[in-house]
Amino acid sequence: MTQFTEYFLDDRLQRALVTAGFETATPIQDAALPVAMSGRDMVGTAQTGTGKTAAFVLPILQRLISLPREIRRTRALILAPTRELVEQILAVVRELGVHTNIRAAAVYGGVAMMPQTRVLRSGVEVVVACPGRLLDHLKRRNADLRLLEFLVLDEADRMLDMGFLPPIQEILGQLPAERQTLLFSATFEKSLNAFVEETLREPVRVEVDTAVPAQTVSHTLYQVKSSMKPILLLNLLKSLQPESDSVLVFTRTRITANLVVDHLHAAGMSADVLHSEKSQRERQDTLDRFRDGVYPYLVATDIAARGIDVPSISHVINYDLPTNAKDYLHRIGRTGRYERPGHAISLMTSGDVRVIREIERMLEEKIEIARVEESVRLEMHVAEGARKHAASLGTNAAVPGHRPHEGRHRDAAPAQDPRFPMTRKARRLKQFGPASGAPPPPEGAERRRHDDAASAPPRREGQGRSERPDRSERPDRPGRAERPDRPVRSERPDRPHRSERPDRPERSGRSDRPDRSERPGGKPFAGMASVAKAYHKKAHTKRQPGEIPSTPRPQGRAEHARRADAPPAGRPKRTTGRKR
Repeated sequence: MTQFTEYFLDDRLQRALVTAGFETATPIQDAALPVAMSGRDMVGTAQTGTGKTAAFVLPILQRLISLPREIRRTRALILAPTRELVEQILAVVRELGVHTNIRAAAVYGGVAMMPQTRVLRSGVEVVVACPGRLLDHLKRRNADLRLLEFLVLDEADRMLDMGFLPPIQEILGQLPAERQTLLFSATFEKSLNAFVEETLREPVRVEVDTAVPAQTVSHTLYQVKSSMKPILLLNLLKSLQPESDSVLVFTRTRITANLVVDHLHAAGMSADVLHSEKSQRERQDTLDRFRDGVYPYLVATDIAARGIDVPSISHVINYDLPTNAKDYLHRIGRTGRYERPGHAISLMTSGDVRVIREIERMLEEKIEIARVEESVRLEMHVAEGARKHAASLGTNAAVPGHRPHEGRHRDAAPAQDPRFPMTRKARRLKQFGPASGAPPPPEGAERRRHDDAASAPPRREGQGRSERPDRSERPDRPGRAERPDRPVRSERPDRPHRSERPDRPERSGRSDRPDRSERPGGKPFAGMASVAKAYHKKAHTKRQPGEIPSTPRPQGRAEHARRADAPPAGRPKRTTGRKR
């Protein structure tokens, strides 16, 4: 391997390399440094953890030292997709330029713009930025890139996948044409070819071990059910404690990451979580504590798949496998860095078969499925039985990752959540289910009658009509024909019939009533059209919801008559036809 002393770097950079522990160049550094220091554009592709950051930071610092300027202006711009990667690159720039007076600054979103504005306007030679926030500063004229000499696009494929192509194109439109452009990526997709042709000028391509991950990483696969993943993860971490330094656990979603870290806390393990819901300061504090060893376990989503440079990571556990093999490559690249040994462990379910086949094609080898220890299998079997038993009883099982709907009898009552009231179906299953021993309730209209009868108050004895004795069977209450003391109406001379009462006139029918127009003060009825007209007139004079009146609204015709300037009541007249 080539020593850094053979690249004719400045003495200040040589002292910084010795202090940082850099002795020999990695393959990507050995291939990229001569091309970058010659001033040509370059496309560098290498696996993660091989030192790509130093491969473009050293040429930039050498150029700025050898050609100093009196006025501080931005001479080098490094674009990266994530905040964590920006902070990592900035740390390398400051570490290698510690003996120089070169100033560098980080620009990314999620934090206040005013501190970044002051730093950019004061003048910095190197700017490490995310495309979105840098474009905001350019629109506000906080950054001046007219004298730019170096442009570096790190993890270019990731930036294009995240939708940063439009901001990058706007930034490139404000850069000088005479510049040196370097593009680095862990994987080179075909979609990058068009972007490279538009951005770089006759670039030199440098590729080092792009098809496979680091050879120092070993792979292990465990086949397990989704509900049993927490138990297997706990046993794996306990078995790795003597030999592991720091362990990085990857999940697919933020919710799963929070559940896993809560499960580790319940088991008494020191762990922290990293995902996009945290603020930038919280994310940076989490990474610092993980680097310092305060938390030996870190649970993270794919935002930690790039830009995390922690040499103490000895194991990477894929709690959830990624959706494609390329993300698997970036995940396991967090371990086995700088020729150190690493171990990648993956928990596979029945739905991950396709991804595993893609990973095996990428590795060009078959990953053997490891056998779970007998004690762990017994623990998982007992937990699975307890979960199914608790689910069949309709209660929440105290097993991590349980699903109440699995393992339940078809007719058993569903598991009751104490946060919500019991539904009618659950109530009926609990009352008439197989475990209760009661006969099944009737259905349909018969069920409604059954419920009404069950909810009605109890009847008194003899209350029903069918239970009453026949009137002919009641001697204490004879019928009307058998009561001689009560005469019929025709035999009552004191109350003659209506026809025999001359003082009371005959009842007149509707045809005998006088016409409405003949009655005093009456008006003839014009039909339903007049009723509809009066209704619409009243509706349009009312104030509409949300209307703010400027003057008191008139009430009726009398008010219109008293006010000469009042608008006519009713709907405004609609004009039709052409304008004159």
